[in-house]
Amino acid sequence: MTEVHKYIGFAVVGGWFALMVWAGIAAVVRHEPNRWYWRLLGVLQAILLLQIVVGLILWISNPLPAFLHPFYGALFPAIVLVIAHVFARGLDDEKDRWKVFGWASLFVFGLTLRALMTGLGHA
Repeated sequence: MTEVHKYIGFAVVGGWFALMVWAGIAAVVRHEPNRWYWRLLGVLQAILLLQIVVGLILWISNPLPAFLHPFYGALFPAIVLVIAHVFARGLDDEKDRWKVFGWASLFVFGLTLRALMTGLGHA
């Protein structure tokens, strides 16, 4: 794994952890997160997209360094986020949309952490 890919991976995992904790705290205090929550979500999605592009370039140049790594780091998080966007868009109360992405961040955090572990060789 290249150094850039590794550090982007750490940023992705840490960011999804932060979003998950933020949503958890907001749920406990029963207060909707501010606009920075949504900005962080947007940045994390952009970084994840960047990670996918970098990963694809690495995979094309040297296929399958770790078989499950691209699934945990790209495919499964993308699926979770698409489902979250579809589900959140269908909610009647817009104020509840942050909760959908709070739950999604839990899953994406776990998936990207697992991708980082497989990429670093900690099967």
